[in-house]
Amino acid sequence: MRSGAPSPAAPPRALAGPLRSSEPARAAPVRSAAAALLEEAADLLVVHRDFGAALRTCERACRALACGAPAEEPAGASLEVKCSLCVVGIQALAEMNRWREVLSWVLQYYQAPEKLPPKVLELCVLLYSKMQEPAAMLEVVRAWLQDPDNQGLPEYRALVELHLQRVLLPLGCLSEAEELVVDSVAFSDEQRLDALQAISTAREQQKHEHSGSEEAQKLNQEASPSSLPFLYKLAHIFHRIREAVSSPLGQLPIQN
Repeated sequence: MRSGAPSPAAPPRALAGPLRSSEPARAAPVRSAAAALLEEAADLLVVHRDFGAALRTCERACRALACGAPAEEPAGASLEVKCSLCVVGIQALAEMNRWREVLSWVLQYYQAPEKLPPKVLELCVLLYSKMQEPAAMLEVVRAWLQDPDNQGLPEYRALVELHLQRVLLPLGCLSEAEELVVDSVAFSDEQRLDALQAISTAREQQKHEHSGSEEAQKLNQEASPSSLPFLYKLAHIFHRIREAVSSPLGQLPIQN
């Protein structure tokens, strides 16, 4: 922000910075409009806590970016603004308890799962994991990790680990997790061993829970009347005797 009004001779300044003499006057509007809306959305989210307005502002900015970026804009600048807008939008939806809409909301701006920025994908995984709905992210992360363009990104290994811990292991997809770790070139030998150990621990736990469930089911079956017909019939007989004794007829003297 400027501390005072500019002198009449000073050239107008855009949010992205002063225009150079070689820049055409039309080079800034798309970029500056999206950046300004991003600032506004963040202010609505954090300061005013008006989550609905923050979300609507993000959507306006994303529509502005969809109209196209000027050729003179620095490489990747629009992508960074778009990613930041999605981060604010995700938070706004979560604050309004509309977290189930998050995935479809971000995909409308990126069209395909493999095109999601790593930061946006990470937030989606963490959100759906926290809400105990990791299955919603299974196919999305699969597609992202299999894309060759993503495998060279510095965030790739961290997202593989996040997928293992927050999606595959909770869902019990242990064979897929093992295959992913073995085939991935993102792991060092030590990291691969640690990941495989975590999968092995999860497999043992799964077996223990499965056997415990079977044992509990067996005990329930053994305790059920249908599995013990003699005791069930005996209990039924005692019940009828108790009813007979407590009835007025049961109090009459027995005649020979």
